[in-house]
Amino acid sequence: MSDTTLLSAGQPFDNQAALHPPRLLEQVREAILLRHYSIRTEQAYTDWIKRFILFHGKRHPREMGAAEVERFLTHLAVEGRVAASTQNQALSALLFLYREVLKVDLPWLGEMTRAKRPGRLPVVLTVEEVRRVLARIDGQQGLMADLLYGAGLRLLECVRLRVKDLDFEMRQITVRDGKGEKDRMTMLPQSVLEPLRAHLEKVKVLHAQDLEEGFGEVYLPYALDRKYPDASREWGWQYVFPAAGRSVDPRSGQERRHHVDEQTLQRAMKKAVRAAGLTKPASCHTLRHSFATHLLQSGYDIRTVQELLGHQDVATTMIYTHVLNRGGSGVISPLDRS
Repeated sequence: MSDTTLLSAGQPFDNQAALHPPRLLEQVREAILLRHYSIRTEQAYTDWIKRFILFHGKRHPREMGAAEVERFLTHLAVEGRVAASTQNQALSALLFLYREVLKVDLPWLGEMTRAKRPGRLPVVLTVEEVRRVLARIDGQQGLMADLLYGAGLRLLECVRLRVKDLDFEMRQITVRDGKGEKDRMTMLPQSVLEPLRAHLEKVKVLHAQDLEEGFGEVYLPYALDRKYPDASREWGWQYVFPAAGRSVDPRSGQERRHHVDEQTLQRAMKKAVRAAGLTKPASCHTLRHSFATHLLQSGYDIRTVQELLGHQDVATTMIYTHVLNRGGSGVISPLDRS
């Protein structure tokens, strides 16, 4: 469904009204940009709004209410068999549409019950299993995997790292705009210092080549490129893990070198897990889970681990006490007693 069929709020949902901008999806995008949401959120929200409208025969959202929203969410759960998190994302998109774009006060939408996410324990690798996996990932992907485990980074936090976020002297990493749009500090492992320095030398050469060819700009958040016009070309703002080639920014239309696609590491991780002979369904995020669990096993205070992970509530960090070898309360099985 093209954007030309998604019309402005209050317009009849037909072809004739499609000639009158701004269209509905344009309003959604403007509202998202105004709130500094990421492009991933923009893509996800606009996609769910399109699917909602198509599901109900291209009716305008103003003409629909609680029954239509509930029917759509039920369809996702029953026929689509989507996860609870996916269903909740669809609900969030519709909440945003009605509250922030259409400015419609619909108490029923806010009161709708979100799907309950199952309480599953995270997959955690042993220290030896982590070593076997990391040994099978090399190059840039190997460095990234080392940081996921060695610093407890999320995948997107890793690919979005800027050169200025690395402090080799203090051996620490500043994670910018982490989950919940919060900054935090974590360690820069000693074992990656020299490989990371060598990697950055190559990245610096690549950046110099881009500058010579009339490029070299990088995306800056929060309109910093207008406040500091030259900052986007500065070395400190460049991505630590840049993409192999330049691409066109879908929002600005500018050709830039973005960060590496996170799927490259996801594929490398999947291949390494298989090559290591593991049966656990380990992913990139498993390395972060393992980081937290191994720190607790080493005797570090849970508040310290919470700070390194960037958890708002210590209760979130507490889940790792349940996956330790001895259990959260140190209970020993009666079978193991002599």
